[in-house]
Amino acid sequence: MKIKLQILSLTALAMLMASCSQQQPQARKPVSYSSGTFLRESVERNKKLIASEEDKIDSIIKSEPANKYYSSSKGYWYTYHIRNEKDTLRPKRGDIAYFDYEVSDLDGNVIYSEVQLKPQTYYVDKQNIMMGLRDGIKLMRKNERVTFLFPSHIAYGYHGDNNRIGHNEPLMCTVTLHDFEPEPKVADQPDSPQPTSSE
Repeated sequence: MKIKLQILSLTALAMLMASCSQQQPQARKPVSYSSGTFLRESVERNKKLIASEEDKIDSIIKSEPANKYYSSSKGYWYTYHIRNEKDTLRPKRGDIAYFDYEVSDLDGNVIYSEVQLKPQTYYVDKQNIMMGLRDGIKLMRKNERVTFLFPSHIAYGYHGDNNRIGHNEPLMCTVTLHDFEPEPKVADQPDSPQPTSSE
């Protein structure tokens, strides 16, 4: 009886293994959602974020009636502290700009001071810097001091700077453009700085 039970068990096991080995593995179809719900929700979330940041920027502008703020075509605002109406030239692609700047949150709390950031040498549109600052410098003339109010999407965006600037943080940057010159003029001089891809 014991032998018959063992033979029956082995036969059943062999039949099970044989039936499993004959089946071809089938790939599972991926789960996809074509409803667009995630994208719609993301768009709505971003619209609300931008609206709240713009409301805060608008309240800053209204709280400083002595300063005239200008709206840029890129979605940020700026005001002049020192304006140079004599010069007409502005930095353009390939120029080398020499500037200092300070970064604060919209409450005026300094995140990075001018001393911490040190004087900057920037090859216009050839180096990677904050998107808003990249555009703002091209609006300035020599010896001007300007405060920019950047919504988070043209500052450091969702990611932040991995240090002191958090995600989705709108920023206030005060920039002093000391000078700028065409790239070839500086390249002819010995020991001239070369462009790097730092921020």
